[in-house]
Amino acid sequence: MERARQHNFSVRVAVAQLEIANAQVLGAGAPLLPSLSAAGSGSFSQTGPGAASSGAGGFAGGKNIDTRRFSATLNASYEIDFWGKNRDALEAAEANAAAAGFNAATVALTAEAAVATTYFQALAYADQLRTARQNLAAARGLLTQLQAELAAGVVDAPTVAQQAALVAAEAATIPNLMSLYRQETIALGTLTGQAPEFLRVAGGSLDRLAVPVIRPGLPSQLLSRRPDIAQATANLIAANANVRGAIAAFFPSISLTGSAGWQSAALNTLLSPGSALLSAATSLAQPIFDGGALLSTLRVDRATYSEYVAQYEAAVVQALSDVETALTALHYATRQQVLQMRAVAQAQAALVAAEAQLKAGVVDIGTVLNAEQTLLSDQNTLISVRLTRLDAAVNLYKALGGGWEQPDNQEH
Repeated sequence: MERARQHNFSVRVAVAQLEIANAQVLGAGAPLLPSLSAAGSGSFSQTGPGAASSGAGGFAGGKNIDTRRFSATLNASYEIDFWGKNRDALEAAEANAAAAGFNAATVALTAEAAVATTYFQALAYADQLRTARQNLAAARGLLTQLQAELAAGVVDAPTVAQQAALVAAEAATIPNLMSLYRQETIALGTLTGQAPEFLRVAGGSLDRLAVPVIRPGLPSQLLSRRPDIAQATANLIAANANVRGAIAAFFPSISLTGSAGWQSAALNTLLSPGSALLSAATSLAQPIFDGGALLSTLRVDRATYSEYVAQYEAAVVQALSDVETALTALHYATRQQVLQMRAVAQAQAALVAAEAQLKAGVVDIGTVLNAEQTLLSDQNTLISVRLTRLDAAVNLYKALGGGWEQPDNQEH
């Protein structure tokens, strides 16, 4: 689980998307602050007598004239956010960043659930493999006994052949179970972000796993327990801010600009009081005709807001449905497991009785074979039921939001 949270490829992509969204927040907040820039320049030009020989007057004494100019300025500009356009853009960026964070939590929760279900499936195949080998050993033991009785003339050849066919059929199931088990371990490697050859899966059995008790709660608590609902909420907040920003774009923008600096013909006198200069200006820009671009943006943002409203409502209903479905599956799988465990116990008792009756000559080999098949079928069904119950528990864990809790600074 821990490795999946850190190295799962989908989780890493979601974390990178979160970093992108956080960086965009920094850019979205820039228009709320003044922009400052500094500039410095120096120029030199020389005009000689030859350049003016064709003009009138010439140059005194025929000397070159040098012209030098040095300047240093600090420029500032600031757009007054009178209509809240820039503030809305920042709020939308912050909500998008929050949505990216919630998405990363959702992806991590999904990865954890996938690891659990894949691991449980691997254990189920291991249990089936263990059961198949135990039944194969028992069938081979019975076959050895029947072969001895055939040599003694107690049973006939068809009886031995029937048991031999059963042994061959049970042996044939083992390679397929080994292949399925290996495929699940390979899938675990992908989910945990590592090559399959480096993955080591600890042994175990489904019958050793217990489902934790689910604490009761209110359906409304899902609104703060599921990261996908939090993500839908953040998307809705961002869309609402975009609508407000699109409306503000119809109003005039007011900008303040100013510059201060020094200008001098000599570098050593550049910073003298006599070389100081200062300028300030105010500008207002009002959109008049843009071919419908602003109106188009507003309509798109409003439609996007309506889309996110529907997505939020769908996320809430889906959350409630997921919990109810998982609770139902877990409840009935638990009841089925209890009943199936009784069926396995009865099948084991029936097989023991059939083998005893076979030794006493009361029944034929067909009764024992039927008892073996019934036990094998009931054991495999019990493994499937245990797997179903554990998968339902994982789905309930996921439906309830897992171990994720919304941070206080991300509540909206």
